[in-house]
Amino acid sequence: MVAAGTGARTAWSGPARATVWAVVSARTWLAVIHLLVGFFLGTLAFAVVVTGTSLSVALLVVALAGVPIMWGVLLLAGWFARTERARFALLLGERIPDPAAYRPPPAGGWWLRLRRYLAARTTWQQFGYALLRFPLSVVQFVIVLTVWPVALAMLALPTYYWALPRGSEFLGGTAPPGAWEVVGLTVGGLVLLLLAPQVTRGLAVSDALVARVLLGPPKTQLQARIGELERSRAAVVDSAEAERRRIERDLHDGAQQRLVALAMDLGRAKARFSDDPEAARAIVDQAHTEAKAALVELRNLVRGVHPPVLADRGLDAALSGLAALSPVPVAVTVDVPARPPSSVEAIAYFVVAEALTNVAKHAHATQAAVSVVRRADTLSVAISDNGVGGADPRGQGLTGLADRVAGVDGRLSVHSPAGGGTVIEVELSCAS
Repeated sequence: MVAAGTGARTAWSGPARATVWAVVSARTWLAVIHLLVGFFLGTLAFAVVVTGTSLSVALLVVALAGVPIMWGVLLLAGWFARTERARFALLLGERIPDPAAYRPPPAGGWWLRLRRYLAARTTWQQFGYALLRFPLSVVQFVIVLTVWPVALAMLALPTYYWALPRGSEFLGGTAPPGAWEVVGLTVGGLVLLLLAPQVTRGLAVSDALVARVLLGPPKTQLQARIGELERSRAAVVDSAEAERRRIERDLHDGAQQRLVALAMDLGRAKARFSDDPEAARAIVDQAHTEAKAALVELRNLVRGVHPPVLADRGLDAALSGLAALSPVPVAVTVDVPARPPSSVEAIAYFVVAEALTNVAKHAHATQAAVSVVRRADTLSVAISDNGVGGADPRGQGLTGLADRVAGVDGRLSVHSPAGGGTVIEVELSCAS
C-alpha cells in the first residue's frame, strides 16, 4: 500500500500535475494576452499599411508624390517591428535580435542611406510582417476565443443546464440534456480545458517562429556579424598585449631606472654623512629631484592607462587636463548630457590622448581642436589640427586606435590630405 501510494503521488507530481498547473500558470495566460493583443495591433498595422500603400501607388502618377508616402509607410513598418520585438520579449520571453544591430553603421549622405534602406531585405520583410500580422492574428484570435470559452462553458454545464430552454442552440438539440449527456459534456469540457494551454502555447510558438523569420536578422548577416566580432576581439587582444608591453617598457626604462638611481644616490649620501655632510646634502638634493621625476613619470603612465579624473569627473575634465598638458594649443568642446559607459569613456579618452600625442610629435601644427558630442546612443569624437597632414590610416598608431574602437563596436575614419591638416573622427555606441 505504501509503495502504491508513493507511485500515485509520483505520477501526480509528474505530467499530470504539469498538465493541470498549465491551466493557471502565468506562462499560459501571458501567451493568451500576447495573442489577443496581437490581434488589435495587427488590425491597426494592417489598416495603416494598406491605406498608405494604396495612397502611395495611386499618387505615383502625380509627379512621384507617392514616394514620400511609401517612405513613411516603410518607416512605420519599422517602428511596428520594434514594437513587436518588445512585445515578444515582454510577454513570451522571446528575444528577437534587431537586424539594425548587425548592419555596419550608416555612412554617406541621406540619399545613399535612403537607397540602402530601401534595398535592404529586412525593410521589406518588416513591411510583409505588418501585412501578415492581421490575418495571422485573426486565426489565433478565433482559436483562442473558441477553445477557452467553450471549455469553460462545457465544464460549468451542470450549474446551469436546468435553465436551458428547449431547442437550445448551444447543445444543438431539441430538449434539455439528460444526466448522462451532462456528464459527457462536462468531461469533454475538462479535457478541452486541459488541452487549451497546449493549444495556446503552440500558437504562441508558431507566432514567435514567424516573427523570428521576418523580424530577425538573416543567417548570412548573423554569420558576418560573428566573423566581425571574432576579428575585433582578436584585434582588441593584440592591442591589449601591445599596451601591456608598452607599460612594461615604460616602467623598466623610465620609472624603474630613476628609482634605481635614487636608491644608489641615497646609499652614497648615507656613506658620506659622517665624513662630508655638504656632499651628502648635495646628493640628497639630487635624489629628491630624481624622486620627483619618477613620480611625474608614474603619474603620466597612470594617466595614459586610466586617469582618476576620468572616473571621478568624466570626459570634460579629463580632456581639459590633456589639453592643458599638450604643447600645441587645443580647444576642447564637450557636449555630453549623460555620461556614457565607462568602457566607452576610456576608449574616447585614449583616442584623444593618442591623437594629441601624434599632433605634438608629427603634425607640426600650431593649433588643434577636440570635439565630443553625444546624440542619443552615439558618442562622436573628432580631433583636428592645422598641421602638414599626410597621416597614413594604415600606420601602426592609427591601426591600433581603430582596433581599440572596433572592440566596442565603434568606427574610426581619418581624413588627412597632404598639407591640409588631419581630422580623426570616431563614433562609439553607448547602447547598453
